Amino acid sequence: MIDKDTPVYMISIVAKIAGVHPQTLRFYENEGLIKPSRTEGRTRLYSERDLIRVKRIVSLTRERGVNVAGTHLILKLEDDLERLFTTLAEQLDDTARKLLISLLKEMKFEELDAEKLLSILER
Repeated sequence: MIDKDTPVYMISIVAKIAGVHPQTLRFYENEGLIKPSRTEGRTRLYSERDLIRVKRIVSLTRERGVNVAGTHLILKLEDDLERLFTTLAEQLDDTARKLLISLLKEMKFEELDAEKLLSILER
């Protein structure tokens, strides 16, 4: 099985799955929102993680009306949260981890992807 970080998708496939034009993906790359891998021939290859990020960008820009600068900020904050929870998961003892998991499950968030944070803690 291929992990989420292995670059396997060509730009045309990612564009089709995400419902955008390949030029839009090039724009996202130029704006620093995504960074696909490159083959020796300079062909862009996207991983599953890249595809998920592209879908998030499309959701923010098209469905929520967030501009590129706002999207960049939101993605940075989400990345920071993921790093924070990864560090917490490594540092907390079992009791504290279980308490934090319980609190996250009880709380209702409007925007926060609590499932993603829970999966980090439950690893």
